[in-house]
Formats: sequence, structure tokens, C-alpha cells
Amino acid sequence: MKLLAGNSNRPLAEAIAAALRTELTKATVHRFADMEVFVEIHENVRGEDVFIIQSTSYPANDNLMELLVIIDALRRASARRITAVIPYFGYARQDRKTTPRTPISAKLVANLVTTAGANRVLTMELHAGQIQGFFDIPVDNLYSTPWMVPDILDTIGSDNLVIVSPDVGGVSRARGFAKRLEVSLAIIDKRRERAGVSEVMHVIGDVAGRRCVLVDDIVDSGGTLINAADALLAAGASSVRAYCTHGVLSGGAVARIAASRLECLVISDSIRPTEAVRVTEKVRVLSIAQYMGEAISRISNESSVSSLFD
Repeated sequence: MKLLAGNSNRPLAEAIAAALRTELTKATVHRFADMEVFVEIHENVRGEDVFIIQSTSYPANDNLMELLVIIDALRRASARRITAVIPYFGYARQDRKTTPRTPISAKLVANLVTTAGANRVLTMELHAGQIQGFFDIPVDNLYSTPWMVPDILDTIGSDNLVIVSPDVGGVSRARGFAKRLEVSLAIIDKRRERAGVSEVMHVIGDVAGRRCVLVDDIVDSGGTLINAADALLAAGASSVRAYCTHGVLSGGAVARIAASRLECLVISDSIRPTEAVRVTEKVRVLSIAQYMGEAISRISNESSVSSLFD
């Protein structure tokens, strides 16, 4: 087994390598003067089981192109199997036609990864489950509950707790948390007039006097979480925290969350934390290196990945 990293999240790749007690394969991934991507692998990978660790986060197009070029380089170097490890799968929110004459970009990206030469994909907390079906190769989608639930129990506990889905689309995810924690579930009825702008309409469920934990897959502008927190507190909740797998946190999202009524936001390092994230006290980052390292080890050993969720 060999691990190879792009430039999107080098610290996570190094942490995964440390968890697996191995070293990253020596390779050069850089840009020409006109920003073309150049890749050169400095070790023999012929007949090897190779895992490329590369989130397609900001800058999404550059990181996606890096991933595709690395896959092509490995394919031409006769790697036996190429697994694209994409902790954060960019373009996942474009998983359907929301209005006429718009693309399904998640399907396009799936086609690109497959055509480049990847044999399988390992990712985490896809925005929509049907994206697995966009690929014509095996896809392992890791869930966040195995590492988030223990942290919730350690830092908050389950007494007088309610798990809240910030929208109807996330009910299945929130139900999984509520079931593991053996607590009740509430739902925010949200309307989104346009991308990045949402308005809370109703809180479905009893949250009065309860400690609320919002769970979601992606936090981008932070507007959904902030509006949901305000609605829950208005409905009588005693406190509101949030757990989100992928901290996109674009623009002034960190400042907005720091100024909000959220007690805390917990994210993973699937996307490399920015300096703003590192210095704020309201955002806490949990490492997924051990979790993803175990999944990579199981794939390489041809053993069960789904048992990680038990």
C-alpha cells in the first residue's frame, strides 16, 4: 500500500500516514508559470495499491485538477489499484437540477474521476446519498457518527439533549445521531430562496428547556446554523451547539459564527482549517485521520468498511 498526497490538505494526509505507521510517497505536485498542474512521482508504484488523499475544497477547481492529473500519472505508472480518497467531495451540492437549464455537476465530477483512471473512491458524509450512484466504480461513504457521537457524549452528555436537523433533507442524518445517543429529534423547517440564503419558518418538535445539538454535513456561510440557533432559542431551548462534518466556512462565516448565539461549532479537518478557524474560540476542529486511516487499511486488506459504523 502507498499513500500519495495532493496540496489541498497536506496536514491531514500526514496525520493519516502517521496513523497507518507509514510515510507519504515522494512526489512533486506543483504549477507551471501559467498554473498548469505538473505531477512527478519519485517512487516505483508498479503493481501497488495506491491511495491519493485530496479534498476538492477551495480552490475547488485547482484541487480537482490536481487529483485528476495525479490519478493519470499513477495509471500510466502501472499502479495496480488507484483509490481516490476525497475527505470532502466538492460539487456535491450540485446533485440535481434545481431549476431549468442547470447542470448536475456532481455527476460530471464523478465521470471525470472515473475516466481519469480511479478504481474506487473513499469519501466522507456525502451531501446526498445518491451521489454514490453517479460513479461506475465502488464508492465507500464514511459517516460522521462514529467520531462525532463519542465527542458529544464526552463534552455534553445525553441528559436533556435533543438532536436537531437544520432542514428536512438532513433528517436521516440527524435520526442516526438521535438513535445512537438515545435522545429525541427535532427538525427546522427551512426555506431557501436562493443559494447561500435561508430563512427559518418553523421548529418541529419539543425543544423548550432542552439542550440542542444541530448536526449537518456542510457549513458554508453559516447562515443556516445561525438562523436555526436563533429559532431554537426563541422556542425555549436552553443552549444550542452545532456539529458539521465539512467546514467550508467561506467569506466572513467564521466572524458571523463567532458573533452568533451558538455556543460552539465542531467541524472535522476534512478541509484544511484556515487561520480564522484556528484562532477563534467558538470553532473546534476534530481530526478524522485515525478514522480515515482505519478505512484505508480495511480497503487495502479487503476487509469490511461498513463495520466501522457499528
